[in-house]
Amino acid sequence: MTATRVRLAVDRLPLVRRTALPIFTKSLVDGWRSLVGWSVGFTAALSLYLPIFPSMSGNSQMQDLIDSLPSELTSTLNYQQIDTGAGYTQSTFFGLMGFLLISIAAISWGAAAIGGDEESGQLELTLAHAVTRVEVVAQRFAALTVKILVLALVAFVVILLWNGPAELDIDVANLVETCLLFGGLALVCGSTALLCGAITGRRIWGIGGGAAVAVLGYVFNAIANQSADLEWLHDLSPYYAAFGNNPLTNGTDGWTLALFYLAALVLGALAALTLRQRDVGV
Repeated sequence: MTATRVRLAVDRLPLVRRTALPIFTKSLVDGWRSLVGWSVGFTAALSLYLPIFPSMSGNSQMQDLIDSLPSELTSTLNYQQIDTGAGYTQSTFFGLMGFLLISIAAISWGAAAIGGDEESGQLELTLAHAVTRVEVVAQRFAALTVKILVLALVAFVVILLWNGPAELDIDVANLVETCLLFGGLALVCGSTALLCGAITGRRIWGIGGGAAVAVLGYVFNAIANQSADLEWLHDLSPYYAAFGNNPLTNGTDGWTLALFYLAALVLGALAALTLRQRDVGV
């Protein structure tokens, strides 16, 4: 009789369904404040830079100032086309401040995804809940991708809103492609941080690996711009691969765009394979 009552009570309990992609969902829920903060930072940076373009374009004194700069510095900062709306936005945001902001965000997220969790002991708790290591990495990588693409979308929307008022005259199709390149470059940096964190189990090594891709890519591009003898460094620079052809002005090809996301996917897969093969918490 007692067993029957227990069985009936259990039958009346509501079914608890396992959430689809629980780690992916939790990563997004836990990181929404950070994502909002970075989005506000992007909006503030763009709203600071873009509105002043009309006062700079056609300003002979500003052009004289740029012409007075050393050609090496102008090449390093990509200020050759700063007199156009697309060139100005490319140089000041995508090529400099925006690249810095999205790289920091992507690298910090990527380094924390596996390396940070393992340092804190959270990764072992996660793996104890009937989830495989490959699933953990795959879902964390997916969450990283979504967050980076949200930032790229924020950049697209804010620039589009300022396109008319700031007299930028940016082609919308080129803006879409540039924002996708922008996100792809950041995703490569973040995926490198994810991989280094998975290899070492340490957040700091993830940050170091991701930062190396971002910083060396920028430095190689800057050095190659200053000397024809060093142009081969462009081939080693993800930064140049993304922005070397001034995509906001000239657009880009589908292969270049796909290459960044394929590279990030390979890095994510390597992170999953690495974590599957080694001991956690050692």
